[in-house]
Amino acid sequence: MNKAPKKERNRGMYEALLTMQTVDEMMKFFDDLCTVTEIVAMEQRFQVAVCLSKGMIYNDILNQTGASSATISRVNRSLQYGNGGYDMAFERLGITEAEN
Repeated sequence: MNKAPKKERNRGMYEALLTMQTVDEMMKFFDDLCTVTEIVAMEQRFQVAVCLSKGMIYNDILNQTGASSATISRVNRSLQYGNGGYDMAFERLGITEAEN
């Protein structure tokens, strides 16, 4: 079975994100761009990724973030098999992974 080709991404939105100069500007942009539910979901996924990168276990992450086990698993897959976006952000923010 052939998958339909992915739709080309809209680079304009990503370029607009790069024009934001402060966290407050970025928050305003996301407030206009996304629904409250979408923002909360993205913030929660990032929080889960930080917890996972620090070596926390699923139950502790669930208790701290309120994320479902499905969300935690999805974020974990992204950390392990994704494009490295989380790792790039963590490095730039000075968030280090747990010693394994």
